[in-house]
Amino acid sequence: MKIDRVNSEIRKILMEIIREDIKDPRVSECDMLSIMDVDTTGDLKYCTVYVSVMGGKPEEVIEGLNAAKGYLRNELFARLKVRAVPELTFRLDKSVDYGFKIDNILKRLNDEEKH
Repeated sequence: MKIDRVNSEIRKILMEIIREDIKDPRVSECDMLSIMDVDTTGDLKYCTVYVSVMGGKPEEVIEGLNAAKGYLRNELFARLKVRAVPELTFRLDKSVDYGFKIDNILKRLNDEEKH
């Protein structure tokens, strides 16, 4: 599937650009940033990037990424082998936080069961 390859390539290239080139303190000063998923429309016009943030203020990281999306899009165009680069939108992915919550609940239930 072509769209899966495009999503994978966008994810990989965006991580490189964010790690190496983004100097915005809202983004660069968070402890860990991961792109969890990339969802590009079939016509390649729009792309939603789901980001997980550890440390820092997640909402500010998303603001910083959205502020840099013009630069990110230009860099994607230079590195990605497609005729058009989709419009980027960054969203906070809360699945990791949700997993930690579930894990803590299970640990607490397990501890209560032992006592």
